[in-house]
Amino acid sequence: MSVTKDSLEESLRKRLAAEYVAAFDTSGGCGQSFEVTIVSSLFDGKTLLQRHRLVNDALKGEIEQLHAFSQKTYTPAQWTAQKQQET
Repeated sequence: MSVTKDSLEESLRKRLAAEYVAAFDTSGGCGQSFEVTIVSSLFDGKTLLQRHRLVNDALKGEIEQLHAFSQKTYTPAQWTAQKQQET
């Protein structure tokens, strides 16, 4: 089964109890490169490396099928602060 934007978002919501997920196909449509933004309370108290490992473990099967995968991870508090800075 190929990896899609929707399948990544659904997997992250389920596996990481993410309250916000946005995946973007950066491969030009072939589904081999994705950027994701994830907001989850599971990231509270974790370093950036710990967060990325958590995501990588949750998406191990999917990431194996991709050429490139980049992620931005936020706690709910960080996400709220980020959104406020943008306005």
